[in-house]
Amino acid sequence: MGKLIKNHWARLIVLVAAIYQVAAAIEGFFWPKVFWDFLTKNLDGAVKPIPVLQAINLLFGLFGLAWEWPLKYLAGTRLHRSIEARLVILPLSALSAALLYQATNPAIYYLIGMGIYFWAYSEGEVGYFIARQLRLQLD
Repeated sequence: MGKLIKNHWARLIVLVAAIYQVAAAIEGFFWPKVFWDFLTKNLDGAVKPIPVLQAINLLFGLFGLAWEWPLKYLAGTRLHRSIEARLVILPLSALSAALLYQATNPAIYYLIGMGIYFWAYSEGEVGYFIARQLRLQLD
């Protein structure tokens, strides 16, 4: 049996969450609703009349796609290789997704991905590009 590479597994989960978050943000522009509106109406100003929360979710989702896919300009950079940076940004993405009614599932996916990234980080895994560069230097 092979060894589970946890940062690749987490990358795929976060990639799915980012795609889902973009779709949920677009849907939120048409049907604005805060998930926590059953507790308080104070957050309704974040979704209507100006769709601030939807725009934030759209930006986080697009940034997550560009980071995890990766976009040509981000590939191989120190930011792209850093698991620590992901563990800083992903809670913000999960929080913004948890506030929007349409994006509660991506928030759960982000939390699962963060847990797996933390597992990989705590076991000392390095990113794919670092491992590939080390392997090329040894050859």
